Amino acid sequence: MIEITQSASRVINRQVAKNAQPAGGLRIAIKAGGCSGFSYAFTWDGEARESDVVFVGAAGARVFVDPRSLKLLDGTVLDFDEHNMMATTFTLKNPHATSTCGCGTSFSA
Repeated sequence: MIEITQSASRVINRQVAKNAQPAGGLRIAIKAGGCSGFSYAFTWDGEARESDVVFVGAAGARVFVDPRSLKLLDGTVLDFDEHNMMATTFTLKNPHATSTCGCGTSFSA
């Protein structure tokens, strides 16, 4: 399961409306690479793929995750940091991450 905070839900719903994709959502995937072994990939998608697991947040905000990535994302909290002075961005509190790099985009599990 992935928990989607109110803040993340607002951003997802705003972007889906902007893209005029009523079945759209945020895709989160895990890729090999980065300084700690794995990295997060965020993309906007017009609809879920047949094999995706779909998580629904407030007001219908959707997050799509492929089954392979879900193994390393299960139990994660998706948030949106609006108070970061460097950049506003999605953040993940991942219980599987044993360590993260300084920039927060790469982790080991």
